[in-house]
Amino acid sequence: MNRDIFVGDHEDVRITGDSEFEDSKVLLTISNVLGEQTVLITPNEIIPSKAKMFVQAPKERIVTGTQKTGRNLNTAIKYVGYLLSALLITFSLVSTTGLVKARIVLTGSMSPTIDPGDIVLLAKPAQLVPQVGSIVAYTARRFDGAPVGIFTHRIIGGDAASGFIVKGDNNPTPDVQHPRIADISGVQFFTIPLLGKILTPKMLIILVPVLVGFWFISDALKDDN
Repeated sequence: MNRDIFVGDHEDVRITGDSEFEDSKVLLTISNVLGEQTVLITPNEIIPSKAKMFVQAPKERIVTGTQKTGRNLNTAIKYVGYLLSALLITFSLVSTTGLVKARIVLTGSMSPTIDPGDIVLLAKPAQLVPQVGSIVAYTARRFDGAPVGIFTHRIIGGDAASGFIVKGDNNPTPDVQHPRIADISGVQFFTIPLLGKILTPKMLIILVPVLVGFWFISDALKDDN
């Protein structure tokens, strides 16, 4: 007996001869970089199948194109998840201890040094003394003392006694207010580019379902292979 094993395949793979036993079965798997084909051969028929239905093959047996894509996608999603988790935990700990503060920059007043969406890490003035050249976050106030908001600008002059002269790198003139030490909530020591755009509530609402969707897709690809 001479039978084609993989019907329609461009490679000529055949089985020749008859079985000595009527209940004998042979599971044949052929694999290459393009994929994997498996058939269950009985004395009467050849049945297309999958090897994992009968045996537990080692993962390193073959890495097909689909498997490689699935593994890479799964790895990427895993590390993105680890990164986001680490960042969220870090910012939670930082905020809880109060030793370091993190602020998301919303305007371009400090561009190109600090752009909108960057996160600025700030140390307390007692830990990092503000001086000319330092970038500080201070509470801006009206003439009656009412707070307006927190600005993150650079010290270009003045001193702690009379008040610092501050200015945004991208602003044409210095700020009207001359903040003193009591007004300064933090001194910049590190900037994380663009991360603030991801950690906004709107972006997290979009990002979390997308990551979960990718996880389901990668998990499905992994199971299929």
